[in-house]
Amino acid sequence: MNSPHLPVYILVLLLIFAVSIPLFKKAYGRWFHILMMCVLGGALGLSLLELLKVNREGAYSYTFGNYDAGIGIQFLIDDFSALMTFIVLLLGLLIIMYSLKDLDHEIEASRRYGYYTLVFLMLFSMIGMIFTNDMFNLYVFMEILSLVSVAVIAIKKKKDTLMASMKYLMMGAIGSVTILMGFALLYMVTGHLNMTLIFTEINEVWEQYPRNILLAMGFILTGFGIKAAIFPLHNWLPDAHSSAPTPSSALLSGLVVKAYVFAIAKMMYRVIGQEISVNIGVNNYIIIFAVMSMVMGSVFALTQRDIKRRLAYSSVAQIGYIFLGLALATPMGFSAALFHVISHAFMKSALFLSAGSIIYLTGRRDVKNLDGIGYEMPISMTVFSVGVLGMIGIPGTSGFMSKWYLGLAVLDAGHPGLLLVILLSSFLNALYYLPIVISAFLRERPGVPLEMHRDGIPKTMKISMVLVAFGSIVIGLFPHLVMDIIEKAVPTFIQMGL
Repeated sequence: MNSPHLPVYILVLLLIFAVSIPLFKKAYGRWFHILMMCVLGGALGLSLLELLKVNREGAYSYTFGNYDAGIGIQFLIDDFSALMTFIVLLLGLLIIMYSLKDLDHEIEASRRYGYYTLVFLMLFSMIGMIFTNDMFNLYVFMEILSLVSVAVIAIKKKKDTLMASMKYLMMGAIGSVTILMGFALLYMVTGHLNMTLIFTEINEVWEQYPRNILLAMGFILTGFGIKAAIFPLHNWLPDAHSSAPTPSSALLSGLVVKAYVFAIAKMMYRVIGQEISVNIGVNNYIIIFAVMSMVMGSVFALTQRDIKRRLAYSSVAQIGYIFLGLALATPMGFSAALFHVISHAFMKSALFLSAGSIIYLTGRRDVKNLDGIGYEMPISMTVFSVGVLGMIGIPGTSGFMSKWYLGLAVLDAGHPGLLLVILLSSFLNALYYLPIVISAFLRERPGVPLEMHRDGIPKTMKISMVLVAFGSIVIGLFPHLVMDIIEKAVPTFIQMGL
């Protein structure tokens, strides 16, 4: 199948199933689960065909209804967009497989249909943000994603989740308004909403309106910075990710924040352009916030005893790595940032799913109460350990390759001091992650002998989190599988508007 309509087929399939889920209210159970997994498998298969098509034929644009790009809706699919879509659907499938049993103790039975409707809308909006080449439609997909993300947190209907979702909604609304103001300023300068046309126009007029463009980017980066949870705009994330159902936490931290990061990359490289971003000093500001996020996210994680809150603050630090790579404004830095987008998606999903399994079986969330848990739940803690080793940057994991590429990028960009920040953040990662692993495998729980048991969790939960951890190891051992695609995509991504 070599159709140019593949991106549309993927979105339509997800959207149709999302709005059809309420029709299955009297048939919830095994057959609904099978049908849902088949739909996700079909979407994943289409995304694989799209990835192969782009890898073989190169990047291309898709304009709806053959309208002119200036007034029509346009998608722009390059190698990384196709790869990111495949990763979103692959991890989405594995996380939803995990959720089939986990939701039995997370939310009420009457709310599960609504939950899966929201998850499919979440996947739909993320992929729309990845494909779109139009600022207006980027904003529409972003708003859908923001509202759906609030809903998947609030669906538990508990005090802490309702408070967290309200905080998320308020911060998200502020972010949306600032992004809209930034888009409006760019429209005032260029008269276009299509990213390619903006790029062409802005390269001709930016010297006349440098302050307007800098102000526009300030609004846009602040808004997306809130949604991506860069420090110090992160205060909604720990409550939201820690109180949400475990599948929601994995989706939010592993995938959703990456969609906003990808939107920032589009604004910096496809809309404004690499050269103008450097000339107006946008990258210098981003470096400052990236460094603060890498260090302070880790410092706050050190103080958390709730395991999911510790993982949430860790996400703040890891987002800093991605922002740092983007801010270097070099092909190596951009490649390292995109690699870490994929790497972190696998590592953090593995961590949240394994932590959720511990909570599912034992109800323990306090990291001080995990002594000997590695013997009670060896599979879950092995998956957790793989994620931990990746976060620290131990060779053989995708996290090591992320930091390796980012370290080379900062040296290539002439910022050796930033390498010390990367090492400091890695050291802090070890301080708040390793004690969990050590106590799990080397300490005995009072009154409980160290005897190896099988994880008493459902098979679907075991299989999904093991596959996610395996993905992280594969990327770590064979990084070229991802980096070759990224390196091919970077020149087209940066130069797409030319």
